[in-house]
Amino acid sequence: MTAPLKSIEGTGDISSVMREIGLRAHAASRVLALAPAEQKNRALAGMAAAVREQASAILSANAEDVAEAKAAGVVAGAFLDRLSLDPTRVEAIAAGIKAVGALKDPVGVVTESWTRPNGMRIERVRVPLGVIGIIYESRPNVTADAAVLCLKAGNAAILRGGSDSMRSSRAILAALASGLEAAGLPQPAVQLVPTRDRAAVGLMLQGLDGNIDVIVPRGGKSLVARVQAEARVPVFAHLEGVCHVFVHRTASLDMAKKIVLNAKMRRTGVCGAAETLLVDRGCATINLKPLVEMLIAAGCEVRGDAATQAIDKRVKAATEEDWGTEYLDAIIAVKVVDDIAAAIAHIERYGSHHTDAIVADDGVAAARFLSEVDSAIVLHNASTQFADGGEFGFGAEIGIATGRLHARGPVGVDQLTTFKYRILGNGQTRP
Repeated sequence: MTAPLKSIEGTGDISSVMREIGLRAHAASRVLALAPAEQKNRALAGMAAAVREQASAILSANAEDVAEAKAAGVVAGAFLDRLSLDPTRVEAIAAGIKAVGALKDPVGVVTESWTRPNGMRIERVRVPLGVIGIIYESRPNVTADAAVLCLKAGNAAILRGGSDSMRSSRAILAALASGLEAAGLPQPAVQLVPTRDRAAVGLMLQGLDGNIDVIVPRGGKSLVARVQAEARVPVFAHLEGVCHVFVHRTASLDMAKKIVLNAKMRRTGVCGAAETLLVDRGCATINLKPLVEMLIAAGCEVRGDAATQAIDKRVKAATEEDWGTEYLDAIIAVKVVDDIAAAIAHIERYGSHHTDAIVADDGVAAARFLSEVDSAIVLHNASTQFADGGEFGFGAEIGIATGRLHARGPVGVDQLTTFKYRILGNGQTRP
């Protein structure tokens, strides 16, 4: 096994170390592309077991990260929630790895085939992307999610985690390396960039001399904007999760309350959390006040338009900026809209094409919303917090892609492959 690269903090040797990481990853990707499903699954099983066995070390490292963040003055509950691990979350990491192992291997799957009049048979078959660079913030669980999804799809992964979760990510990586070693796969199949220096990100965006095939950013707007502006390799990305719940005039109030509360407050720091509530004017006299009171009682700050302010003095005035803000906190913008057309127009103007939901008993209205809202995920009578690869049955996800090329929505193992054509002939030549 290749020895892992040591931390290079303060050495000034970032370029040469990153170049070596790229070369190692490229070599490992060639091995992974040909690795049988059984071998990859053995590695994943070993990884899940190692995460459980090393849970104490992972939690200890995470405690140091959280303590450092607090010492640096970080007090935002949503940020600390994203950073923090506990025994339940560590077990969820292990369970997620096991779930990915149970998925069907996408590599080598023939997605389409046909025979030409000359007898030549053409097949389109899934193949790995190669080396995937993942740049992410805060969430240490992404270290495992990204690594195992890449492995299952036959890709090598270069992980550049957030500086605030460096210790946690290193501890998780140690467990993942145990699984690779036990299965006889190269350790550079999964590498963690050994520095907090942002220069490493710039080098990844340049492609490490052609050794990175795809970049996946997972973090805030400034990170993703930088990646999209500077990357010289393809990017799977979403800028923000400005997610909406629209309560249609035919919505059941009980269902609307249940969905809105979960969509906003289950976990406020995830990209699928609802950031704007739109209420149809046709039901606002009945539904608006109880929805707002429920949110405030749950500890959520409400920023509303004039109609929303009028029903509760605790509602703060919403600004134009609020309609397009991803709060990632216990804050929600609330607006009364004239009808479904106005709701769709509002989402098109202020949304981020991530995840949007309608609560409605009217199937025709729901069908219109699902058809006309141009987002990666659209839901009828369900919480936006289902915007998650695990909830889609993907085992886990690297992120939610909101673009239109190749991958859209949760990026799981299938989305981490591309395809090539195999042509099977028996001597055909072209006239």
